[in-house]
Amino acid sequence: MSKRKLYKRIAWSTVLALFLVVSVLGILIYKKLFSPNLLLGKQSDQYLYIPTDSKFDDVVAALHSKNLLLDEKSFRWTAHQMKYENNVKAGRYHLKQKMSNKELVALLRSGEQEPLNVVFNNIRTKEQLAEKVGAQIEGKSSAILNLLNDPDYTKELGFKPENILSMFIPNTYEMYWNTSADKFIRKMKKEYDKFWTATRLNKARKIELTPVQISVIASIVQLESNKGDEKPVIAGVYVNRYKKDWKLEADPTLVYALGDFTINRVLNVYKEIDSPYNTYKYKGLPPGPICLPTVSSLDAVLNYMEHDYMYFCAKEDFSGYHSFASTYSKHLENARRFQKALDRRGIKS
Repeated sequence: MSKRKLYKRIAWSTVLALFLVVSVLGILIYKKLFSPNLLLGKQSDQYLYIPTDSKFDDVVAALHSKNLLLDEKSFRWTAHQMKYENNVKAGRYHLKQKMSNKELVALLRSGEQEPLNVVFNNIRTKEQLAEKVGAQIEGKSSAILNLLNDPDYTKELGFKPENILSMFIPNTYEMYWNTSADKFIRKMKKEYDKFWTATRLNKARKIELTPVQISVIASIVQLESNKGDEKPVIAGVYVNRYKKDWKLEADPTLVYALGDFTINRVLNVYKEIDSPYNTYKYKGLPPGPICLPTVSSLDAVLNYMEHDYMYFCAKEDFSGYHSFASTYSKHLENARRFQKALDRRGIKS
C-alpha cells in the first residue's frame, strides 16, 4: 500500500472516530438537556417551594425531599451550563410530569412562579388571621402578628393595634407564595383603600361614622345575624343606640371579651366582666372589631334601615331571625318567649 493511500485511510479513520466521539457527546448532552428527569409519581403536576434567600443546594435538597429527580448530576450540569447556580429565585413553581432538565432550569431561572389564592374568613382575632394567612404564604404567622401588634407600624397605616383588623376585608386575594408579612399587610391596605370608594366614604360621612366605626358596628351585626335581609335592620338598632349615647349591650361583645367563642347563651354573670369590649358596662363602641366583617355586613351599616327600634332578640322559632321592639316592655315580651324556647331545648350556656 502506498503512503498516500495509507495517509488517506488514517485521515478517514480519524474523521470517523471524531465523528463518533462528537455524536456520542451530542447524544449525551441531548439526553442531559432534553430527556425527562422529573418524576412526579402518580401526580401529573405539583409545586416546588423555594424560600427567600435559598441557595442552589437548597433547591436540589428541596427536589430530593420529594424524590423528584431521576438524575441529580445531569440536573446540576444543566444548571451550571444555564448559569442558574447563582441565579436562584424564590417562589412557588408549577412542576409538570416528565419535565426535562432544560425545561425545569429554565422555569426556575425565569422566576415565573404561579400565584395562589389567599383566603381568609370567619376570623375573630388577630391571632386567627395571622395563623390562617401564615399557613398560605411564606410570611410567618409570628411575623404577621408582631406587625399587627406594633403601634408604630399600625400608625403608619392609619390604624392602632386595637383596630387594625378593620383594614382586612374577608375575600380571596391573588398573590405570590413568597409574599412577606409586611408585603401581605401592605397589599391588604391597598385592597382596603379600593373598598372605601368615594361613594362609600360619602355614605359614611352622611351617617357621621368613620370607616373604622362602621367596621366595628358591622362586626357586631355580623355576629348577631347571618340573614342578609335583616342586617340593615339590626345595624339600625345599634346606630340608634350609639347616637342616643346608650350602651350598645351587644351579646357578641361579651363573648369576645370572655374569649370563649363556644358560648351559645349569654348569662347575666358575663355582663360583669371588666373589659373595654363589655358593651353592657361601657358606653360607646369597643376599641376594635370583634371579627372581620364581610362586605355585606359593612354595606348593611352604610345602608342601615332608619327606624325607631331600640331592642331586638332572637325569635323563639330558632329561624335565625329576630323580633324587634321600640319599647322595653315589648322587648321583654319577646325576650321571655325566646328564653322559654331555650329552656325547652335545655340550652344553658
